[in-house]
Amino acid sequence: MTGTGFKCPICSKSVASDEMEMHFIMCLSKPRLSYNDDVLSKDAGECVICLEELLQGDTIARLPCLCIYHKSCIDSCLLLKGHFAHFG
Repeated sequence: MTGTGFKCPICSKSVASDEMEMHFIMCLSKPRLSYNDDVLSKDAGECVICLEELLQGDTIARLPCLCIYHKSCIDSCLLLKGHFAHFG
């Protein structure tokens, strides 16, 4: 890219120089793991993050590998660590 911008080392997008700081903040604060959130239709064992039961009606996060956790547990992990190490 020319001297007026840069290529982000995190997401590889081209970003204008005057947007660099905001882009880094947004890019670094975004979870790098995508998941679907859902409401659990039946009890499903234990959340291995908090070790509490996954109960019918709980809001869950379903990862691409189909593992499920409490949504709040996944969000806390992502907020604290910026990434998710698979527990299962």
